[in-house]
Amino acid sequence: MTLLRDESLAAAFDRASRHYDTLVALNPGYHAHLRRSVRRLGLPAGGAGLRLLDLGCGTGASTAALRSVLPAAHITAVDASAGMLRRAAAKPWAHDVTFVHAPVEHLSDAGVRGPFDAVFAAYLLRNIRDPDAVLAAVHDLLRPGGRLAVHEYTLSGRRTDRAVWTLVCRGIVQPLAAVLLADGALVRHLWRSVVEFDTAGRFAGRLRAAGFDRVRALPLPGWQTGITHTFLAQRKESRS
Repeated sequence: MTLLRDESLAAAFDRASRHYDTLVALNPGYHAHLRRSVRRLGLPAGGAGLRLLDLGCGTGASTAALRSVLPAAHITAVDASAGMLRRAAAKPWAHDVTFVHAPVEHLSDAGVRGPFDAVFAAYLLRNIRDPDAVLAAVHDLLRPGGRLAVHEYTLSGRRTDRAVWTLVCRGIVQPLAAVLLADGALVRHLWRSVVEFDTAGRFAGRLRAAGFDRVRALPLPGWQTGITHTFLAQRKESRS
C-alpha cells in the first residue's frame, strides 16, 4: 500500500469529514491530550496579544484546544482539506479565529504571513511528503524566540510500542474507522503513516536540523505513552 499524500490525502479527508469528529470522540483522552500539548508551550496565561498558527487544524479539535488554553489569542487555522475546514469553520467560535484553506507547503500563496508567537501542529507532520521543508518554513514564520509544539504519533522505537499501536489499530481504530469513514485507503493510512514515520528521537533531530533550539520530546499519558509525543522547540532569539 502506498501512503496517501497531497491531493489524494486531502480528498480522503474531505470524504471522511462528516464523521471524523465522531471517530476522534471515541479515542479516550484525544481532546485532553491536545490541551496538554498546548499548555506545554508555556505561553502567557490567556494569550492576550499573541498570534498563533494552527497547522493542519482538521475539523477544529486543535483549534478548540488552543482557544481553551489561550482564549485571548488570535488564531489562524489552516488545513488542506476543504471538507474538514468547512466542519471547523461552521462551529461556534469567538472572535479572532481565522480559517484558511491551503496546503501547509503553500502558506504564503494563501496569504499566511508571520511573524507568529507560536505554531501548533497536531497529527500533521507524518502526513507531509517533505516534513523538513515544512519545518524550515515554520521556523521562518516564527518570531525570534517564538515557540513550536508538534503533537504527533511518533513511536519511541521500542518493539512493544509498535506492537501496541498495531494491536490498537487493528482491534479498535481500523474497525471503527472502516464503519464511520467507509474509506479503506484512509483506514490503512492511519496505521501505516505512523509505523513508517520517524521515531521520537529521529523527529527531534529533524527539528534541530531545521534550526530549532531547546528541542524536547515529552510523552503523552495513558496507552499512548511511547506512541504519541509533544515536541517542543523554539526559534533562537536574535542577537543584538
